[in-house]
Amino acid sequence: MQFTVNGTVWEAKADIRTSLLDLLRDHLGLAGTKKGCDHGQCGACTVLVNGRRINACLTLAVMHEGDAITTIEGLADGDTLHPMQAAFVRHDGFQCGFCTPGQIMSAVGMLAEVQAGMPSHVSATLDSVSLNEEEISERMSGNLCRCSAYPNIVDAIADVVAVAPAIREGAGA
Repeated sequence: MQFTVNGTVWEAKADIRTSLLDLLRDHLGLAGTKKGCDHGQCGACTVLVNGRRINACLTLAVMHEGDAITTIEGLADGDTLHPMQAAFVRHDGFQCGFCTPGQIMSAVGMLAEVQAGMPSHVSATLDSVSLNEEEISERMSGNLCRCSAYPNIVDAIADVVAVAPAIREGAGA
């Protein structure tokens, strides 16, 4: 199977029953994506596939042959952190750090959803989306933090939104 992960083409021989999470961790050596529950309930394994966030533990690797996959290792540009990574550091959006890669990947994917005009269950209107604390919390509800760093996680995401007007106003809606 051939995959493009973080801009690099990888070849891997794996059983067709191998999850995308296990392919990333065990076959490609990308251990940033965490195996939390292995049931899609915690979000620790969140990655972007063709720009959309998914739980890597719930999908088979073979289903993503040829897709563009982004993991936490692919966000930074050399020593320059992605804006979301930098915001998590500034706002102490982590404690033990186990869920942090999944939280960051989910936040990046969530902001892309907002830019595409996708509403959530708490969106006041279907016409445009405004990212307030309630909206961010709802959209990130699939990512658990057992240390309860939620207020800092929301603050980190809000910080990125504050410097990106197109995201703040749900451009594309």
